[in-house]
Amino acid sequence: MISSSQIRAGRALLGWSALDLAIHSSVGVASIRRYEVQDGVPSSNAKTLHALKVCLEEAGVEFTGDPLVNPGVVLHLK
Repeated sequence: MISSSQIRAGRALLGWSALDLAIHSSVGVASIRRYEVQDGVPSSNAKTLHALKVCLEEAGVEFTGDPLVNPGVVLHLK
């Protein structure tokens, strides 16, 4: 699981717009924007959140902490 704030932070660290993340993850840009305004773990199906998580991880983002209590991200430059 990842939280909305982790999605926003990961995208920001990469310098990606919501459209960039949508293109890389095959998740609709409207869905990404909707998830990012929610608190905590976005209400979505697990497959969609997994696609976002994998996409950001492949780009170098590491998710740290508990997404509900102390969500964090770290960028590992390649």
